Amino acid sequence: MAVPKREEAATTRGSRIFDTLRQDLVNGRFEAGQKIAISSLRERYAVGLSPLREALNRLAAYGLLIQENQRGFRVPRLAREELDDIAEMRRELEGMALERAIQHGDAEWESELLAAAHRLKRADMASAEVDQWELLHARYHRTLVAPCGSVWLLRFIDQLHDQFDRYRRMAPGVPEIRRTLDGQHSELVELALNRDVKGARALLEHHIELSYQVALGSCEGRLE
Repeated sequence: MAVPKREEAATTRGSRIFDTLRQDLVNGRFEAGQKIAISSLRERYAVGLSPLREALNRLAAYGLLIQENQRGFRVPRLAREELDDIAEMRRELEGMALERAIQHGDAEWESELLAAAHRLKRADMASAEVDQWELLHARYHRTLVAPCGSVWLLRFIDQLHDQFDRYRRMAPGVPEIRRTLDGQHSELVELALNRDVKGARALLEHHIELSYQVALGSCEGRLE
């Protein structure tokens, strides 16, 4: 049965505001612990109450907002214990996904991975739009593990990336570490194409650990 156009439009608006709010929360455009005023959000994003509430409920289920009984929504606080947990889960789940991807990835995946790495390398973070670099960075990491064979594993990894990026994106530029991390993107591709499962997983875990150290340093004094 066809979906009525009015319902389809409402679903589209809800998805659009969800994506916009998700990016703003990940990018730190709201303070950690801040109470979210629905009235101000309606004005800020020029959106109706129904799609806005739908998006807020989805973001709470996703973990980027906390729903408080009868008191609306609040941005989660930053906590060292949470950051440690997120980083550890990234190492475990992305490492597993990368091993599976290398075992099952075909020639099309190899081409897509090379293209994703090339686009990311060309988008120098120092000169490109940061939002564009972040988009290409996320796409690279998603492509790296795409053929792992598990939709749920990829969903969990996407969610962990968003949670991790709440911390990482507050970090000031550290050129020497950034160069190391950028170099590791190319090295990971080489190891993956060579089907070096053990080497690729070890490098990915080191890559996540370096990013974790950057995020941890940026949050000192602000973590609970």
